[in-house]
Amino acid sequence: MRVSHGVMARGISIGLAAFLASGVIARVPSAAPSPPAQKGLASVYSEQLNGKKTASGERYDSSALTAAHRTLPLGAEIRVTNLDNGRSVRVRVNDRGPHVQGRIVDLSSRAAAALGIRAGVARVRLEILSQPADVRMDTRL
Repeated sequence: MRVSHGVMARGISIGLAAFLASGVIARVPSAAPSPPAQKGLASVYSEQLNGKKTASGERYDSSALTAAHRTLPLGAEIRVTNLDNGRSVRVRVNDRGPHVQGRIVDLSSRAAAALGIRAGVARVRLEILSQPADVRMDTRL
């Protein structure tokens, strides 16, 4: 029995659509060139927010390595480097913010401690390491 190319193409299209609709989400490094690193001020989440829902729907956990960013996709992983001491940490974006002008990222208490930030703000550099494969939106920092 001979299958025409049209029938085969439809079968492949249906299979691909079924795979994409299955909800499989992978984390892959960005195929596009990474945007330039962003420099600015980082602040630390208030301990009073511990347990509150974030923009991603998960609860804020001060002991997790997470961060809030205004525009990066939720689930993106970034490297944050403290420009004053050279220490860096890898965090996952799970919330929106900061909501204070002049700041570029809010860090969980654990992430801030890894950078040597105890309170207040610190000068940092952000670099995108990876982002969810199902999200390819504006990657400007």
